[in-house]
Amino acid sequence: MTTTRLIVWRHGNTDWNAAGRVQGQSDVPLNGLGEQQAVDAAELLVRLRPAALVSSDLRRAADTAAALAALTGHSVRHDERLRERYFGAWQGLTMDEVAETRPQEHARWKAGEDVIGGDIETLDAMGKRVADAFQEAVGSAPAGGTVIVATHGAAARQGIGTLLGWPREQLRTLRALQNCHWAELTHDESRGWQLAAYNVGPFSERPVPPPV
Repeated sequence: MTTTRLIVWRHGNTDWNAAGRVQGQSDVPLNGLGEQQAVDAAELLVRLRPAALVSSDLRRAADTAAALAALTGHSVRHDERLRERYFGAWQGLTMDEVAETRPQEHARWKAGEDVIGGDIETLDAMGKRVADAFQEAVGSAPAGGTVIVATHGAAARQGIGTLLGWPREQLRTLRALQNCHWAELTHDESRGWQLAAYNVGPFSERPVPPPV
């Protein structure tokens, strides 16, 4: 029985992560810490001998993937479906500012519900586009290989949940991936998709920036 492995890898730290600022689909680059995190994580992930690398086209994910590509010799395919959730009017604000200026929207977000107002992408729409990108990434690689996908915090969690068929209530039991940490999923014809590991990475525990 052939088992394929999918690694879902969150990008490294950015100045907006550090400030608790909502990034969404704003194209914020890695900071110095994030660049080092990508290098450190790549030194572990290269041992998995990935057959393919795919990344969000936003710089913080693309540059994270590039650190691994430098070790593997693979090119990185960019897929805009792997972008972070579109956070509309929230993008560029800190979460404190969102809570103060858009309290009803913020309350729904904290409760894990779709935000009404602010032109924010729904959870189902985000989950479907990201899961579709995961499936295509795996389908483009040799059966039984390992595919590594560089993406974003909210996108990673919702895409994984959609792939596994988890309801929102179950998905909310997963904490956000830390910067440059990853989840491991496996797939075979008998068992389908299974979550093998979550929030794996080379760094000591630290406060988790918002997955946005």
